[in-house]
Amino acid sequence: MKNSKLDIINKKGYKLQAYLELPANQKPNYYAIFAHCFTCNSSFGAVRNISRSLTNFGFGVIRFDFTGLGRSEGEFAESHFSANVDDLLAVNQFVKENYAEPSLLVGHSLGGAAVLVAASMLDSVKAVATIGAPASICHVRQLFSHQIEDIEKKGDIEVNIGGRPFTIDKDFVEDFDKKNLPEIVKSLRKPLLIMHAPFDKKVGIENAQELYHNAMHPKSFISLDDADHLLSETKDSEYAGNIIGMWTQRYFSSEENKMLSPNGEQLVAHLNLKEDNFTTNIQTKNHAFIADEPQSFGGDDFGPGPYDYLSAGLAACTTMTIKLYAERKGWPLDEVFVYITHSKKHSDGLKVDVEKPGRIDYLSKKLKFVGNLDETQRNKLKEIASKCPVHRTLQNEVIIETEEIKNQ
Repeated sequence: MKNSKLDIINKKGYKLQAYLELPANQKPNYYAIFAHCFTCNSSFGAVRNISRSLTNFGFGVIRFDFTGLGRSEGEFAESHFSANVDDLLAVNQFVKENYAEPSLLVGHSLGGAAVLVAASMLDSVKAVATIGAPASICHVRQLFSHQIEDIEKKGDIEVNIGGRPFTIDKDFVEDFDKKNLPEIVKSLRKPLLIMHAPFDKKVGIENAQELYHNAMHPKSFISLDDADHLLSETKDSEYAGNIIGMWTQRYFSSEENKMLSPNGEQLVAHLNLKEDNFTTNIQTKNHAFIADEPQSFGGDDFGPGPYDYLSAGLAACTTMTIKLYAERKGWPLDEVFVYITHSKKHSDGLKVDVEKPGRIDYLSKKLKFVGNLDETQRNKLKEIASKCPVHRTLQNEVIIETEEIKNQ
């Protein structure tokens, strides 16, 4: 995926820092805005993972820092709920003017509440997804309820939220009581996906129940099982992102992904060296997938490795070739398994004649046939397995021509 830094000016003139995540082909079909949780920021792990997962479904995703948080300008005391909604509207307007109108809003925790309110004000938004969202904005008051009296007396105080100090004032506290989320959800009338962990200790599952009860169809609920409120585990945030992406396919018409190069290329791979380590986004005409290196090699193990894909290509081609041959012959083959292992072995041990003896690439291919086949048929299918196109490509001389595409 490609990541671009944006500066967006909000209603009060503050500069909001944002990032635009693009699909590997750099040509999104739709745009989405992600609103982070209370006191979090756009660089939070869960925010990045969910945003990048959505790019695999053709979305360009804008993740940004609310006023006074992350690298956005302003003070945290100014980041009350109404200001969060105003920030969302400012980001929406910026994206509309510079790219295209966002059609999906995604929000985590209090950001989920903010996208519900913003969606009710934006006709262009086609669908909304929330993660661990409260049903009542005053839920946030509980984080500093024991200090409410101090705020009344002193005007502004320093509170500790999530281990970090923040300064808040009376207006900040009172603003959380001004919105009726259940009523807003009831009149939203847009596809709504509510995701919540049943054992969320910060925002209880009853919040999801209330939101779902008040929402009109189409509405969906997905349990995040044992995930914590902040989706601290990578697997949880990636799962959430992929579920949202799959869910949107019900409400967003699929469009053909155009390749990065219009010159008939079949596939593009993209790696952001500054943020993605080894995680590489790969896009074909109709499919997107991820490659990575294992943790033992310094990667994050978010996807198969390059040699896994090489082996997968050989295995897939072999199964398909065997299927076609068996069907054409009318043989009783029900299933076929192909096991591939790639390694390096010394030419002497393999007893092969090479100009310079040494370690060479070795692919082990093992076949398993399920069906009422006789020995002659099994031997013939084994022979056919070595004639699949990818097998022949790997054994033949391959010419790879490399050229640079200059930035436009």
